[in-house]
Amino acid sequence: MASTNLITREGFERLRDELNLLWREQRPEIVRALTAAAAEGDRSENAEYIYRKKQLRELDRRVRYLSKRMPDLRVVDTVPSDPQAIFFGATVELENEDSGDMVTYRIVGPDETDPKSGYISVDSPMARALLKRRVDDSVDVNLPSGQASFYVVSVTYQSSNGTSP
Repeated sequence: MASTNLITREGFERLRDELNLLWREQRPEIVRALTAAAAEGDRSENAEYIYRKKQLRELDRRVRYLSKRMPDLRVVDTVPSDPQAIFFGATVELENEDSGDMVTYRIVGPDETDPKSGYISVDSPMARALLKRRVDDSVDVNLPSGQASFYVVSVTYQSSNGTSP
């Protein structure tokens, strides 16, 4: 299954900044270090040269990926016409119906997921189950750990300037 091409404004700016950092700062540094290592003589036993070649390959792979992916991304930075329903970009507070534990997730694009920050992909089972739900709805989700039921406590959106409407 192909991943969704949606991304938040903040996520797009992070990817753009990463691409600029890789291309304009890190790559020239690695090329300089590689050139210096190559000048040291026998390349077959030169650990520094081998390491720098590998580092350059990995950096170029990421630059290639970002360069191909970014033009296909569609930035979503508007609040939906129904801000009480859960759509892309929503920050959702949920209560686990079994344990009473509260969790907060933000539904974002697959290129900006960060489980530690509570950013989940719109393609994830949790996000798919939440889409179009509203405050006070009950949601059953098939998680890797098994079936879980959640109660939607709140839904908020950030506007393009970073504030809630």
